[in-house]
Amino acid sequence: MPSTDVTTLIRTELPRLAGSLRKVGELILEDPAAVTHCSAAELGRRTGTSQATVTRFCRAIGLDSYQHLLIELAHERGRGESSEWGSAEIGPDISPDDSLERVVQVVGSADLRAIQQTIDRIDLDAVERAAQAVARARRVDVYGVGGSGAVAQETETRLFRIGCAVRGWTEVHAATTSAALLTPADVAIGISHSGATRETIEPFELAKERGATTVALTADPRSPLARAADVRLISSSSETSFRTGSIGARHSVLMLIDCLYVRVGQLSYQRASASLALTDHIAGAHAVKSRRGR
Repeated sequence: MPSTDVTTLIRTELPRLAGSLRKVGELILEDPAAVTHCSAAELGRRTGTSQATVTRFCRAIGLDSYQHLLIELAHERGRGESSEWGSAEIGPDISPDDSLERVVQVVGSADLRAIQQTIDRIDLDAVERAAQAVARARRVDVYGVGGSGAVAQETETRLFRIGCAVRGWTEVHAATTSAALLTPADVAIGISHSGATRETIEPFELAKERGATTVALTADPRSPLARAADVRLISSSSETSFRTGSIGARHSVLMLIDCLYVRVGQLSYQRASASLALTDHIAGAHAVKSRRGR
């Protein structure tokens, strides 16, 4: 199992589960601490299922046994109690009456936890392969819609700044048209938290058919987007009230993008340095001059 919180793993797998298996996952997420004191038979009774169903649930999310689930839940609770920002007292729920101080604590804890989980499970070989491909690519396409579209545009901004021929596509017709023109000398990056967004998968799969190297950024390593990728970069999310799905994952995805961007800069050092030198003055040249002292 990846080095990540088991509750994050359950949230990732839950949309794929149905019926009794989903009931087990939902109850665990509702009160993980209470589950650590339950036997498999008791958890089955509490969910209206059975001990065998609980065992099947554990295997469905990639765990060996119910005992393995209890160990992971205990480890997760321990990590929370030992972290100033990840305190077990700072849960993901924000009520209408919570103070701004608690809001800041909950949001900060969630973001830090998501980034740390992504760092813990990062596949350095995958990042290296993706960076090598991008650094030598004739052209780089980045596909994403909705919240992931904003990340696609940010990826374009960063890579463009260091001399990559890159374009972020957030509309499926334009993205598919671009994908149809790719070659084996190119790279396509698909960004989707769920890994199941049709508007992203369609151009991504076409890019693969055209021979381009495909890189997926997703929270679900078994999603359709991940399956279509030559290289997979997996993010984590820590959800709170008002911030679910891709919103909760945004910071960890940007952390992966940052790692990729910096590594591409290293691998294409001369080009990246020259590009930065040629553009460094632009932001300053458009800054409003202070009127103090006049």
